[in-house]
Amino acid sequence: MDAVCLRDVTKTFGKTVAVSDLSLNVPEGSVYGFIGPNGSGKTTTLRMIMNILYPDRGQIMVLGESRLGACLDRLSYMPEERGLYQRMKVRELLEFHGELKTGRKVRRQADHWLERLGLTDWATKKVETLSKGMSQKLQFIATVISEPEVVILDEPFAGLDPVNAEVIRDAILQLQSQGVTIVFSTHDMGVAEKMCDYVFMIFRGRKVLDGTLDSIQNRYGTDTIRLRTDDGTAALEDLQGIEKVTDFGRMQELRMTADCDAQAVLAAIMSRTRVHSFDVVKPSLHDIFVRIAGPEAREVPNA
Repeated sequence: MDAVCLRDVTKTFGKTVAVSDLSLNVPEGSVYGFIGPNGSGKTTTLRMIMNILYPDRGQIMVLGESRLGACLDRLSYMPEERGLYQRMKVRELLEFHGELKTGRKVRRQADHWLERLGLTDWATKKVETLSKGMSQKLQFIATVISEPEVVILDEPFAGLDPVNAEVIRDAILQLQSQGVTIVFSTHDMGVAEKMCDYVFMIFRGRKVLDGTLDSIQNRYGTDTIRLRTDDGTAALEDLQGIEKVTDFGRMQELRMTADCDAQAVLAAIMSRTRVHSFDVVKPSLHDIFVRIAGPEAREVPNA
């Protein structure tokens, strides 16, 4: 069964089409990643799933219900614009959110999550005393304390340092192991690659990618060379069969044309410099994202 199902959903704001004829399925128990450039329609789509915005046309079903009022208590949403009551104490705020959503006491769940995310020592302090990273972890707890079946997170890792990002990542995967469906948007392609069972990309309001990482990469074939040499990009100029070179500092990626012979490319590079590593691979999600939404794509109207 799908936890979330959209069919031909369109949303406009005046003359601006934010989402156009969007269909997608989010399987129950999956981690489903939304990616896309700013202004592409990610947040609009998440808000329509949550019944905050209403589509102009199309159908949205969540947990088998087409009328979302019947199942909203089984969903929870963390918006990109964080909002916490600054003068409330940390545990009191969590109890307020949980009891408002469930109608029952949630002290046990609050204490569990405070310990799980390293905030126990702050339980009786006011929210306004927390650092940005602590506040973001608190916002996450407030989102999941009601034990929802579907959790929707808009940019949950934005602004977090690596340690706190790992704490949130582990918490998300723990929820998934308990059968919770997780939908989150992110600009971090590395996070999407490592965490998501499925990846959906929206660009200019339209779906351009949807599937597992393997299925998405297979669409583009094995057209990428990753290598490391003594001379970096200086040794990679004017190589026959290479249409683009991307420099990552210690490593470079080369995109081959359809008729390119990778062995000929290797021989040409070895004649110029010492090669430390050379691999022919599928393109990364980052590379695919840039191909679809990068400067070259933006120059083409309605690409």
